[in-house]
Amino acid sequence: MAGATMGVASPAIAQSRPALKWRMVTSYPKNLDNLDGGCRLLAKYVSELTDGQFEIQVFAAGEIVPALTVLDAVQAGTVECGHSTGYYYVGKEPALAFQSGVPFGFNVRQHDAWMNHGGGLGLIRELFDHFNVHLIPSGNTGAQMAGWFRKELKTIEDFNGLKFRTSGMAGQILTRVGVVPQQIGGGDIYPALERGTIDAAEWVGPYDDERLGFYKVARYYYAPGWHEGSNENALMVGKNHWNSLPRSYQAALEVACSAVKTWMVSKYDADNPAALRRLIGNGAQLRLFSKDVLDALFGAAEKHYAELSGTNPRFKKVHDSWSAFRREEVSWFRVNETQYDTYMSSRFTR
Repeated sequence: MAGATMGVASPAIAQSRPALKWRMVTSYPKNLDNLDGGCRLLAKYVSELTDGQFEIQVFAAGEIVPALTVLDAVQAGTVECGHSTGYYYVGKEPALAFQSGVPFGFNVRQHDAWMNHGGGLGLIRELFDHFNVHLIPSGNTGAQMAGWFRKELKTIEDFNGLKFRTSGMAGQILTRVGVVPQQIGGGDIYPALERGTIDAAEWVGPYDDERLGFYKVARYYYAPGWHEGSNENALMVGKNHWNSLPRSYQAALEVACSAVKTWMVSKYDADNPAALRRLIGNGAQLRLFSKDVLDALFGAAEKHYAELSGTNPRFKKVHDSWSAFRREEVSWFRVNETQYDTYMSSRFTR
């Protein structure tokens, strides 16, 4: 009887754990060990969770498809999956930006709270369903820096005519104050700055920005990153491929993505302080936007959201949920979290 039981179980186990090899394309240069490294860590975790039966080969931006066409490649079935962020594709659907994070939006914890417990993930997955893509959150950079500029920006008028590399919803909002936004993949930003094709650029923050060398061609480094209080990255899987996976492999992807998200946020938090000190040591001039500048940008963002909500039902549906949750979260954080952070900042000024 025991032998018969084993004879039935072995084929069943084999069928539930088929050998699969997938390709993942990404939006990130290979030399960025947090973004690109996070993708490779994800593939490693999936392999380990499936005893090597489910293998994912990672291709950096440009190796198969350009950095800003990952969603297109997954939707078309060119590859099984990709790692990118929704705001690169606002030209297809503006509401996709909420997956990543929009100007004057959430910080990392607030974004997670909305996605996991405020209905956000369900709304975002509805949007990606229109592109035949299943989305799994899989990384976050944390709050980003506002960018590198060749000149100081003291008033909102100083933005007028600026050719600025930025992405997604931020670019649309900046056009309202005269900026000419340029959406360029990470690996192409430095040469564009060096040649003067653009006047300014933002990417992520000190650790990545140092590696890309922006401080060599633009001197002024601005904060806060009003455009990205957080930036969630995600694994984008073709729906047909997702639906064909055994449930155990789906679970492996979900667990791996969750682990990578925790790893990435903490990695940036650990790496950025020393990187910022090195950048300043190499001549970067740290600047803060004035309240007047931030107020002008906030007003432009709110007007943009209102106009999109008036013409785009999908955007309005997500924005209504996001906006209500933002009001509650900010009210709570103001009572305790912000007070604590502000006090601790005052104790360790340099």
